[in-house]
Amino acid sequence: MKTSSEIRQDFLDFFKSIGHKIVPSAPVIPYEDPTLLFTNAGMNQFKDVFLGTGKRDYSRCANTQKCIRVSGKHNDLEVVGHDGYHHTFFEMLGNWSFGDYHKKEAIAWAWELFTGVWKLPKERLWATVYKDDDEAYNLWKSETDIDPSHVLKFDEKENFWEMGDTGPCGPCSEIHIDLTNDGCKKEDINSGNDDVIEIWNLVFIQYDRDEKGKLHDLPQKHVDTGMGFERVVRVLQKKNSNYETDVFLPLINELIDITKKEYSGDKHQSSMNVIADHVRTLTFAIGDGAIPSNEGRGYVLRRILRRAARYGRNLGMREPFIYKLVDVLVKTMSHVFPEIKEKKKFIKEVIQAEEESFNETLDRGLVYFNEEIENMEKKGEKVFSGDVAFKLHDTYGFPIDLTQLMAREKGLSVDDKKFDILMKEQKDRARKAREETSVTSEVNIDVKKDVSYNPYDIKPEGIKTKLELTKSENGHKIAVLRNNPFYSESGGQVSDIGKLIIPEKNIEFTVIDSKKDYVVIDSPISEIPEGVEIIAKVDFNRRQSVQRNHSATHLVHEALRRVLGPHVKQMGSYLDDKLLRFDFPHFHKLKPEEIAAIEDIVNDKIKENISVNWEIMPIGKADKIPNVKKFFGEKYGDDVRVVFIDEGFSVEFCGGTHVPETSDIGLFKIVKEESISSGTRRIFARTGEGIITLIDENISDIEKLLSDLPEKYKTNFKGAINELNASYKGIDFRDAGTLKKLIEYQDLTYNSLLGLREKYFEERKQEEKKLAKQKVEKESEKLGSLVTSAPLIEGVKVVTTLSDVDSMDELKSIGDKLRQIDVNVVGATAAIIDGKVNIVAVVSDNLIKQKRLDAGKIAKDMAKIVGGGGGGKPHLATAGGKDVSKLDEAMGQVKNIVKKYLKV
Repeated sequence: MKTSSEIRQDFLDFFKSIGHKIVPSAPVIPYEDPTLLFTNAGMNQFKDVFLGTGKRDYSRCANTQKCIRVSGKHNDLEVVGHDGYHHTFFEMLGNWSFGDYHKKEAIAWAWELFTGVWKLPKERLWATVYKDDDEAYNLWKSETDIDPSHVLKFDEKENFWEMGDTGPCGPCSEIHIDLTNDGCKKEDINSGNDDVIEIWNLVFIQYDRDEKGKLHDLPQKHVDTGMGFERVVRVLQKKNSNYETDVFLPLINELIDITKKEYSGDKHQSSMNVIADHVRTLTFAIGDGAIPSNEGRGYVLRRILRRAARYGRNLGMREPFIYKLVDVLVKTMSHVFPEIKEKKKFIKEVIQAEEESFNETLDRGLVYFNEEIENMEKKGEKVFSGDVAFKLHDTYGFPIDLTQLMAREKGLSVDDKKFDILMKEQKDRARKAREETSVTSEVNIDVKKDVSYNPYDIKPEGIKTKLELTKSENGHKIAVLRNNPFYSESGGQVSDIGKLIIPEKNIEFTVIDSKKDYVVIDSPISEIPEGVEIIAKVDFNRRQSVQRNHSATHLVHEALRRVLGPHVKQMGSYLDDKLLRFDFPHFHKLKPEEIAAIEDIVNDKIKENISVNWEIMPIGKADKIPNVKKFFGEKYGDDVRVVFIDEGFSVEFCGGTHVPETSDIGLFKIVKEESISSGTRRIFARTGEGIITLIDENISDIEKLLSDLPEKYKTNFKGAINELNASYKGIDFRDAGTLKKLIEYQDLTYNSLLGLREKYFEERKQEEKKLAKQKVEKESEKLGSLVTSAPLIEGVKVVTTLSDVDSMDELKSIGDKLRQIDVNVVGATAAIIDGKVNIVAVVSDNLIKQKRLDAGKIAKDMAKIVGGGGGGKPHLATAGGKDVSKLDEAMGQVKNIVKKYLKV
């Protein structure tokens, strides 16, 4: 008897031998197709080929595809585990032709594989075709030796395939097998007889259906086939059920060992079947990136897991046990799908956590359910209350199909209509609450103007453009710009704000939000003609802060994966000028050493001063970049923007704005980590000056707390707890925790708060030092090339440079590094700090001795130009002045100043 692994390999080897490329399975999470919750057929990954929007470098291929079917028209959940051949997860063996072969070859090869390779009895095989497809009907008779009476015609429901209401479609031909004892009749085909089942469907895609329903011939004809792997294994291993094959038996045997129950009797047998099926769905879905949650595919997984947990009760299981089956599944299937081995630890953690969470309410929910059943029996009622079903869902986490299942076991139905009404009311309340608490400047206005949107190239002084259109509608004021440099909120990055300046009118408007086609302003633009020239000025400092956080988000994404594991992916993000927030799947609170490791990786990349580059490219090319990341569930176009931060480290699909170099980020620090739902963590982080700002905010909170603390409580903290709890619920003490922590540690005194404040002051000092060091290192990196290219004046290299620093100490550090690069250097470095000119002049030791040059004299001469004073030692001196407009002149005069002193 062939094993399931041998049967799978037979299929792949057969099609490989006739020129098919063997391609890997797509993930069960269809990231490229947001119209699907799960990959439910082998053709999903080739949908673009059938639609004519994509192509492959091969014209025929075959594979085994992981599939999940739990919703929509393919929802067979009720019968899974109770009959012998329906599953929520299954493998689909398939072969495809893209404009290559068609019906003749597909039919002949299917027959050859079944009867030549696998030796299935010909008299037990039946074929069905579409009622109008005489071509396929005749090919079955001419290309195979099937019994002609076993070729039957059916209508659209059974034998016509379509992708949707419009688009590619075509007739199909199904192959059925008769597993009855005495042989079936033609009436048994497609009748629902459990012993007469479909095992292969050959789809012939040859038409394009238009909006009126009319069929047009496609320029190329395709073949798309799908064979149920588990079903054909059952046939070849001569079993009564798919669950009795070696695909499922290892799981069944493990369940027997865990539960100490026999695989016999309808109740135990069907329960084990359901659990064995469902753990496969959970394992492969979680392995491909899905997480149980309260919406979308996450909710489907949660339903599946809770359904399996409830069936576990039939086997006496009251503790988590489903996760234990993952080891067996990995052992039997990871040679075909290695991803489940790589993610095994995480998959088990996710399932176990979900089991533990549901077990807490399952027993209480069952008590409530049984109480309702008792009341119904007393009243002789047969319809389970929709109100009770809703409470089971809302309070105890029972999916409606679980309640329906339990009701059916009691011979009852559920009032689904009432349940649906209550669910809709709940969703309406939630939506209304969101609308009431949200503020948006979204305006649905058709601007009907040919405008451009380019937020990637802005200048501090703004850009010149024209005012194309102004409107005021529903309380919103908008301006359409010919060239819009304001970033529009996307991918977690907030919209830009700024100013629109109209020089000829000497007026300006505040931009409070931006969309790609227009900006939202704070007041109407009246009596200003369209077409007038304006200056669009993005808040440059805010944009720079936002960009620091965005680039740091890319770094932290990869750092999280390296520290926590490859299961980490972006599930959501938010970043503005103050902080960044990143959501990701993980089932444990981050340990202090993990947080430290993540921070170290990010800060190391910042110190490396890596260039941040981006490129727009076809999505097909972008998808092939090793380790490229994209936001799952996002719908991308034909071309995508890819951001590179050290190509071997971070490559992501991203339309946001970024710093030119990682060193511009400054510093990175995680300031908070929390759970936002089961299996999903969230971190908050700050970068650069944002870290200092956070410390200042915490100091301010403590100052207020101290100033408001009643005098009588300053030595006895306990008495203030209730008052403080009411007044300071929002305060977040990073080291002491929230005020709740203060309550827990009631021995904290007034002096303790003073100590905490001093700790923050010290932390601020240390962070400022780190940030200053980062800036000095960045500015110092360019000094070498400046010295090399510096002009020579009588053998002296004269270097001038403007530096981006925040203090004279930082400027002096840069100057000191400059004078040590070469023995014949005179230099001046300057910066504008707090609106004033700061200058440092330096002279190398060799020139002090041999040329008698003096940095103090040079600094004094420069200071006169900028309206200030200066002086210092011969090797390093400082100067300052108020006239910022003369800084360029002062720097330009350094060569003449040096010449003057060389002649003295």
